[in-house]
Amino acid sequence: MKYLTTLILASGLAAGNALAADDDIDHSGNVMLSAEIGAITTSGNTSGTSVTGRFEVLQDTLRFSNEYTANGYFKQDRTRVNGEQTTERSAERYQVGAKAGYKLLEENSTLFGLAAFSEDRFGAYKRSASVGVGHGSRWYQSDDKILDMEFGPGFFSATRANDEKERGLVLRGRAAFRWKMSDSATFAQMLTVEKAAWNAHSTAETSLSARLNGSMHMKAAFSAIHDSSVPSDKANTDTQTSITLVYSF
Repeated sequence: MKYLTTLILASGLAAGNALAADDDIDHSGNVMLSAEIGAITTSGNTSGTSVTGRFEVLQDTLRFSNEYTANGYFKQDRTRVNGEQTTERSAERYQVGAKAGYKLLEENSTLFGLAAFSEDRFGAYKRSASVGVGHGSRWYQSDDKILDMEFGPGFFSATRANDEKERGLVLRGRAAFRWKMSDSATFAQMLTVEKAAWNAHSTAETSLSARLNGSMHMKAAFSAIHDSSVPSDKANTDTQTSITLVYSF
């Protein structure tokens, strides 16, 4: 229960652009929430549990588009050796963030500020925090495809797995592509890069979601976190493949 509670409270890097509003439309009450969860349990000679989850709130008003997201992942393995059961945690990652965007006169164009915090017990960085500002705009739009881009400066502070401290200015860029393949299927690709003098930190997710009913989706996703500079005993890239249920309301 402790881990599930933490999973709900934790959050991940918040990002995204809302559509620019028409002055004749009242957007003051547009709020959308979505919850996503997936779990795997194994038993036998090797048993364990892994859980991944995400919670998102999108708020769209006449002049502002705000986004708050939360995500977390943990994995715990249980093995039996000589009749004795041992438990080992092999993954534990939580992220939290928020973003506020001010809509400009140009359609689908915003100025935004964001803040994010993450903790990863087994990653290259044990914990990190960042703040930033920037400009977001829609670079491409068709009947079924959109591409949004963001650029801006920020400040990054982190503790590596070997307890070394890092902090300083970063340049941040983000690209988000969405393709509505049909009335029930959507493909999405997201890439975020934070470049500093000492490291390039990037996160990416590729996903395909299918609508099960009016508010329920099934989502298959592959995500990766990459750091160009890591301690000698850590890998540069962490990946995760998941199948989750997403409920929007």
